[in-house]
Amino acid sequence: MAELVRYGLFSAALLCASAAAGFPHVVREGESPGQIAERVYGRVDLERLIVAANALDERGSNAVVPGMRLEVPAVGYHNVLPSETWQTIAAELLGSAKRGDVLAELNGLHPWVQPELGKEIMIPFNLSYVASQGDTTEIVAYRFLGHRDMAWVIASYNDLKRARLRQGETLLVPLSDLSLSAEGKREAMNAEALVRTQAGGQALEAQRQAEAKIPMLVADVRRGRYVEAIRRGEGLLASAALSQPQLAVIYRQLVEAYVALDATGLASTACAEWRHAEPQAVLDPIELSPKIVRACTGEGMPTVAPSSPALPPGSARPVADAGRDPGP
Repeated sequence: MAELVRYGLFSAALLCASAAAGFPHVVREGESPGQIAERVYGRVDLERLIVAANALDERGSNAVVPGMRLEVPAVGYHNVLPSETWQTIAAELLGSAKRGDVLAELNGLHPWVQPELGKEIMIPFNLSYVASQGDTTEIVAYRFLGHRDMAWVIASYNDLKRARLRQGETLLVPLSDLSLSAEGKREAMNAEALVRTQAGGQALEAQRQAEAKIPMLVADVRRGRYVEAIRRGEGLLASAALSQPQLAVIYRQLVEAYVALDATGLASTACAEWRHAEPQAVLDPIELSPKIVRACTGEGMPTVAPSSPALPPGSARPVADAGRDPGP
């Protein structure tokens, strides 16, 4: 069962991983792009994204008729697989390895620190935009990302060395602020797209919550609150969406807590899980107590004899005399 929980994350990744593509919407009678945006995002101002994604601005934003099929921009999610880097993920899902740095930044992470195995990351929606006369990276950033100081995102994502854009030049704008409303999620599900868009966000949220709680677990162990540490650690492990480094930290703390409470068997099991999650972990006898080393290696641990059948109350177990063969 433990193996299924541990590796279930990666089989799920095969379902959740996808290039960031929106989901289809069929225009209803009397419906406008603004009404669609308000319903699926809960934000009427995101009408501009639907307009741009469907090139409606070339015909006027109201150029929609009932039955027209539109694409609603939505982000995707991806669980990091073994050996993947920001660059390899960006190359596969965003069209260029050079977009790896922006991908990391949009996930609130450092591009020079590779993503954790099993971590769920957000994949932005690639919005295609054709530059108008007078456009700059700042103007495009403000229009679609909401901030002029995100011009560097436009420049880096498109490998531009200049701020001023040429008229007719096609750019890709990575959209990440695209949370769907409850109704938007239902519509995405009906379009059979939820598994590759908002559904994956549950694992990302679980990992973020674990990131906030793990320091409390470490503090519990350091302060000798071992029972509380075990309760907190087991609670964290109840989520099957943790990344491998998160699992390593949790199990490492549980080893120490179990050892402190003389729960040798549980400590040994926790240590096996710790070393599975962190194969490079070193059992340094200088940094670790002898009890932890013994729990992890089994060296010097007492051998527990099989339990004997229970005797009637008041009976004494026969003890063989020293040096005498008790016989069969």
